[in-house]
Amino acid sequence: MRKLGLIAGGGALPVEIANHCAEVGRPLFVVRLRGFAGPELEEFPGAEVGLAEVGKCIKVLKQAGCEAVCLVGNVSRPDFKALKPDLRGMAILPGVIKAAKHGDDALLRVVLDEFAKEGFVIEGAHEANGSLTLGIGPLGKVSPKAEHKLDIGRALMVAREIGKLDIGQGAIVCDGLVLAVEAQEGTDAMLRRVAHDIPTAIRGQPGAYKGVLAKAPKPIQETKIDMPTIGVATIQRAAAAGLAGVVGEAGRLLVLDRDQVIALADELGLFVFGVEAP
Repeated sequence: MRKLGLIAGGGALPVEIANHCAEVGRPLFVVRLRGFAGPELEEFPGAEVGLAEVGKCIKVLKQAGCEAVCLVGNVSRPDFKALKPDLRGMAILPGVIKAAKHGDDALLRVVLDEFAKEGFVIEGAHEANGSLTLGIGPLGKVSPKAEHKLDIGRALMVAREIGKLDIGQGAIVCDGLVLAVEAQEGTDAMLRRVAHDIPTAIRGQPGAYKGVLAKAPKPIQETKIDMPTIGVATIQRAAAAGLAGVVGEAGRLLVLDRDQVIALADELGLFVFGVEAP
């Protein structure tokens, strides 16, 4: 197995990948992005690096003998004027700023290219830990009913369409009506917005669930960096918003804390369902 350099932002995904490497005996070195990576990652061999310290990041990865890199975790878009880049970071910063005007995915591709130029194999989270992805069909005991078919199809269509514009990855549909689409606020904030701001007359509610959250990767998206993800909080907030379930494309949606997601969805009576990718 190639030694993996895990470039880690915040959230549970970097921790899951690091733990998976430890379980299967894969050599690992964690680059903790300052201000984003959680303290749980400090137990693994690694180093802390600033967001714009590209040269330092490449240097420590090479010194550690890493052959592959995986960039995962939550990183908010920075104030470029406040960044403190090293020489390598300074060299690519104009290109990063230019790419950022075309969306997050264009920005991420510029960053990814720097590591590829240095000979690193780029791995997505789904490659570093294949057990994270959603399969075809129900994840737990609950399956969609015939009445959910229209909402599933429409929600996936909307999610894919907004993805073409590099807007977001998710959409919520109930009785054929689009209740919300995801932009920079993220999935959890979108679900909270539906729960708090959309009247129950046009959505489901706990005890009378209806409607669907769909997540799909953007057609232009570099899935080696930014694969759509759900976790326990997604299921909790979907239930609070009155939704009957969550759908995604098989092999193209990451499920964090899988056992807990299954247990909670089964307990609440929500489905988590994978459809074949187009």
